Amino acid sequence: MTIPKITFFCELEADQLSDVFTDQIINDLLAMDASISLGLLDLSLHRVELIKKLNQAGVPVIAWLLLPKSQGYWFNLDNVDDAQARLMEFLEWTEEHRLIWDGIGLDIEPDIRDFMRFTQDRRQLLSEAVRRIFNFHRFRTAKRKYLELSAQIHAEGYRIDSYQFPIIEDERQAQATILQRVAGLIDLPVDREVWMLYSSFLRPHGAGVIASYAPQAQSIGLGSTGGGVELDIVEQKPLSWQEFSRDLRLGWFYCEDIHIFSLEGCLQQGFFERLKGFSWGDPILTPDESRLRVDRWRWTLRIALWFIDHLGAVILFSLTAVLFKEIFDRLLRKKD
Repeated sequence: MTIPKITFFCELEADQLSDVFTDQIINDLLAMDASISLGLLDLSLHRVELIKKLNQAGVPVIAWLLLPKSQGYWFNLDNVDDAQARLMEFLEWTEEHRLIWDGIGLDIEPDIRDFMRFTQDRRQLLSEAVRRIFNFHRFRTAKRKYLELSAQIHAEGYRIDSYQFPIIEDERQAQATILQRVAGLIDLPVDREVWMLYSSFLRPHGAGVIASYAPQAQSIGLGSTGGGVELDIVEQKPLSWQEFSRDLRLGWFYCEDIHIFSLEGCLQQGFFERLKGFSWGDPILTPDESRLRVDRWRWTLRIALWFIDHLGAVILFSLTAVLFKEIFDRLLRKKD
């Protein structure tokens, strides 16, 4: 029986890596033919040792680029210069230590400082969001620089993965950019786009969200089993095994490329051992009712995004229609 291509996210500090990547875990990763997307929280020698160990063992490692939290942590419209500087540091570090990468992962999410401000000063964040709606220069400039960053990565010979909120597809369908302008997201052409469908953050509609988005995805991210940064604005209770196994089978039903967040969470909850003998082919009950509910929500969202993004054109068209009607009515009255 075939199984999906699996990539585990790992987002640990350097001093925690050796406790996770034991010889047994590395052998298990090889047996599963799994890859690792390793969050580069730092470019330390301790991390170099782990990467070289994985390189020598033959475990594919993706360089998941991250920034310090003081610079936004994830890549977005407001830290493109920091992202470009980070890429240069990464390339120099890679060459110095002769590290081997299976690709480079760009995590495209709102600035982590915005999440912090959401819990502290929502009025200021709302005011900033309104300003961003009309700041087209910020959007165009950052988009151009990110395209240059992507071109540089490709010139270095690396494949590019991006980790995106699936809502980016709805904005594409709506031919809009308002979510990108407000949240700082970037619709960036890449080699493999991974949609983060973490049902632990989407309860009780997680299965419906997976069923709605996964059929259209190149790759999907499932979880969370634990780990990662802590945010106070969403529920962060990790998935139970029952929820996680449901998501795995459901995800594979629609998509053959699966990312799991996270390796450390799976190990902590005892899921990793179960994954080694996981029965991917067991029957599943697709959440059709929940999927239809999410589909309707997405359809409504697309209409709203198009309308808001094209509001100026809608108003201009409406005023023009009213003007022409008034002129036409006057002509008819004169004719009478």
